[in-house]
Amino acid sequence: MFGKLTLNSIPYHEPIIMMTLAAITMISLGIVATISHCGKWQYLWKEWLTSVDHKKIGIMYIIVACVMFLRGFADAIMMRTQQALASAGGEGFLPPHHYDQVMTAHGVIMIIFMATPLVIGLMNLVVPLQIGARDVAFPFLNSLSFWLFVVGVILINISLGVGEFAQTGWVAYPPLSGKEYSPGVGVDYWIWSIQIAGIGTTLTGINFFTTILRMRPPDMPMMKIPVFTWTALCTNVLIISAFPILTVTILLLTLDRYLGTHFFTNNLGGNMMMYVNLFWAWGHPEVYILVLPVFGVFSEVVATFSKKHLFGYTSLVWATIAITVLSFCVWLHHFFTMGSGANVNAFFGIMTMIIAVPTGVKIFNWLFTIYRGRVVFNSAMLWTIGFIITFSIGGMTGVLLAVPGADFVLHNSLFLIAHFHNVIIGGVVFGCFSGMTYWFPKAFGYTLNECWGKRAFWLWIIGFYVAFMPLYALGFMGMTRRLSQKIDPTFHLLLMLAAAGSILIALGILCQVIQIIVSIRDREKHQDLTGDPWGGRTLEWATSSPPPFYNFAVIPKINNQRDAFWQMKEKGTAYKKPLAYETIHMPNNTSAGIIISAFSLACGFALIWHIWWLAIFGFAGIITTWILYSFNENVEYCVSVEEIERIENQHFKQIQSADIQNVN
Repeated sequence: MFGKLTLNSIPYHEPIIMMTLAAITMISLGIVATISHCGKWQYLWKEWLTSVDHKKIGIMYIIVACVMFLRGFADAIMMRTQQALASAGGEGFLPPHHYDQVMTAHGVIMIIFMATPLVIGLMNLVVPLQIGARDVAFPFLNSLSFWLFVVGVILINISLGVGEFAQTGWVAYPPLSGKEYSPGVGVDYWIWSIQIAGIGTTLTGINFFTTILRMRPPDMPMMKIPVFTWTALCTNVLIISAFPILTVTILLLTLDRYLGTHFFTNNLGGNMMMYVNLFWAWGHPEVYILVLPVFGVFSEVVATFSKKHLFGYTSLVWATIAITVLSFCVWLHHFFTMGSGANVNAFFGIMTMIIAVPTGVKIFNWLFTIYRGRVVFNSAMLWTIGFIITFSIGGMTGVLLAVPGADFVLHNSLFLIAHFHNVIIGGVVFGCFSGMTYWFPKAFGYTLNECWGKRAFWLWIIGFYVAFMPLYALGFMGMTRRLSQKIDPTFHLLLMLAAAGSILIALGILCQVIQIIVSIRDREKHQDLTGDPWGGRTLEWATSSPPPFYNFAVIPKINNQRDAFWQMKEKGTAYKKPLAYETIHMPNNTSAGIIISAFSLACGFALIWHIWWLAIFGFAGIITTWILYSFNENVEYCVSVEEIERIENQHFKQIQSADIQNVN
């Protein structure tokens, strides 16, 4: 009845896991007790969990991503500690099978369940506001996408205490991920957590692609939309194009494991290298799915805090489009050692070097924007400057790895690990921190504490260099990836230095937690009544902070200006009240997304453990709920003119009491 699930599936014999589960259980019970004590369950259900408001969904994406970031960083601390201890002559504290699970979970969590939802959360929060839209094109689909992502999060965390996670590395190459070499449920957890979350991401791509193309005001042509929205558009083109490749690839691996097919084996005409090709045909565009939106963040931040128009808007847009196209032409540099031949390797090496050109164009655009500007060195700008330096170093090491001959030597060493983290942390993570700082007052109505923000930045950037620069040296010294036992003692000093860097990063994360707590405590001192605390340039600053649920009472006219809000402020028209309002139709909140995702969770868990009756029940529940929702006529409601006037009058009273200054 319960398939492969038994009481022995719970790892009682693993003290580290059981202690972790006990700690997580205590924290969870504490949160539940606090919410119950405050009587907030009904509020959370009505206002947040069932919401289709793009702003609230974006905030929930960011919150869940930050929680998963803490989980993934804890895995990183364990790996660094294990390597440092194992290089000192001992065996460390993690057995090999446990270390391999931690390593695999770290990669999956940081790419799929931390970085991707962080950039999607920022897009949710900002894009409709930047293009003057009241919501995304398909609000229900937006809610469903989020809850499918949450299902993936739940599944990957269930594996911590029920069964095991994959021991294959985060890419799960066959034959290691096949049934013969991984007979347990670890790879199945990997499959269904990524598969369900990936479907949600694909739906998000369709949603935002449609939103940007069809929900803009008629007087906003494509070459006038903000750079962040441009990067979001290109990102969602990549999502629509790349994520179906991942979905099909994992489906074929699933058939190999569940039905005994031979797509990725050497039997009956299969080819395991086809999996590698398909995976990286998704995997390299995924790198740009992560980094393109933060390029847009840096463009907004640099222009705002240099108090200048962005240098080279047109070249930035075309560079973004070029990266989008070229990102599909470089996937094979992830496995130059496959044996494809000199001609194939040369082509992909050259393409990898070419894609560095539009990225370099962006770096120079930002530098020329800063040049002779009146730069404000707040924490958002510090994250940007830290990015420019760190990402440039990562890009140069990437060009080195684009040389097939060099890659043959370095591909399986810690040099590659250092390069990858140099780009992802220095680019994506720093960019998300900059964007969250920059748009925090737009989301919540008050700014983050700058003192703690700057402390977090300096600990982060110093900790990053201390943690990852030694890995470049270790790579040249010959230390390979994935080592956890019997490590050469000559590597010990540099591994201890890398572990010390991880501790500095942990202190930086602690400062960020303190920053949020202090900011909430002192929010009245830092309230943003005007909607424009940073002197922002685009339409998201033309509404109150936080915006009302309908965003704009009257869809703004931008008069064909690129920096619309900046131009409005120069003319003194940024906060003029419209002559009249009209009724607005807004989507109703719905629990259908949660219900479908709950059935998806049941179905995914059942497929992992071969509980076939539960899998059928879950799948039937998904289809039934979807059909019932499609016949629901109560999908939107009318916001009356009286309610709009009440909200807008309150907003304008706040503005009149604030100190509003035009552009100096």
